[in-house]
Amino acid sequence: MKNRMLGPLAVSELGFGCMGLDFSYGHRLTREEGITLIRQAADRGVTFFDTAEIYGPFTNEEMVGEALRPIRDQVVIATKFGFDIDPQTSENRGVSSRPENIRGHVERSLKRLGIETIDLIYQHRVDPTVPIEDVAGVVRDLIQEGKAKAFGLSEPSAKTLRRAHAVQPVSAVQNEYSLWWRAPETNGILAACDELGIGFVPYSPLGKGFLTGAISAATKLEKGDFRASTPRFQPEALAKNEAFVDLLRRIAAEKDATPAQIALAWLLVQRDYIVPIPGTTKLHRLEENLGAADVTLTDADKAEITDALAGLEVEGDRYTAANMALVGADTPEKEQS
Repeated sequence: MKNRMLGPLAVSELGFGCMGLDFSYGHRLTREEGITLIRQAADRGVTFFDTAEIYGPFTNEEMVGEALRPIRDQVVIATKFGFDIDPQTSENRGVSSRPENIRGHVERSLKRLGIETIDLIYQHRVDPTVPIEDVAGVVRDLIQEGKAKAFGLSEPSAKTLRRAHAVQPVSAVQNEYSLWWRAPETNGILAACDELGIGFVPYSPLGKGFLTGAISAATKLEKGDFRASTPRFQPEALAKNEAFVDLLRRIAAEKDATPAQIALAWLLVQRDYIVPIPGTTKLHRLEENLGAADVTLTDADKAEITDALAGLEVEGDRYTAANMALVGADTPEKEQS
């Protein structure tokens, strides 16, 4: 695969989102199975791997670290802080980016990953009680000390992104973006990335699996699969949203590709600094996803997709109300001393 740049970091144009290996989607791989799949991704040219403290919690970072340790100098590892997680019970007590605690989160992530420097450290969700300047200031110090190489934000507002960037240059924004969720095109995030030279990492680039065509209104999600509680994955909503998959199937048939490959290829042609991070627990799906890098979408193809999308309306929110409150948040203004 070709490389793309996220600030100072050169990464494969398609990364690997490791969350679903042992978190959120019901079915979980064993540690050994997860390590094997991560290494298979690396063998196929993936150099960018995404994890987070809260995935597991904690176990995902350990899995990623063990998998990549033999090739540490060949890969870019991203992880995230930003939640208050009870170390004994693993209870998630909500967002927390108190500056006095960030260093501890990062030190523990370094230990779990078994590395000396985190390549890309994200604030996982904006803490609406802490000025973003304070968060960026701590990360700036960590970068100067060699604990991290680059700073990222996940699901900030455009205003918060600009304020953070003024303190410590932001290398990447990780927001949801797909044919099924196109808010970054209209909420100022992509415009800010264009202007400031910030990379963009779409998570859930396959609509949490829906855009692959493998999920329908009749699908029974496994126990523990967080999608079962989200409005967009209720049977009525899935039935109405099937039009998006029909569009992908039509384009895929013309390109001798799959719906998933068209969905990823569409993201790749939106900006040359976009690096999607699809995840999977299956080798054949991994290989299918990586095949998107070989799919060519012409200007006519892009226009056809754009015209078709203009006539489609998404049914259902992407998260529950509580989780929607955590995205696109602003922080209090920094008091001037």
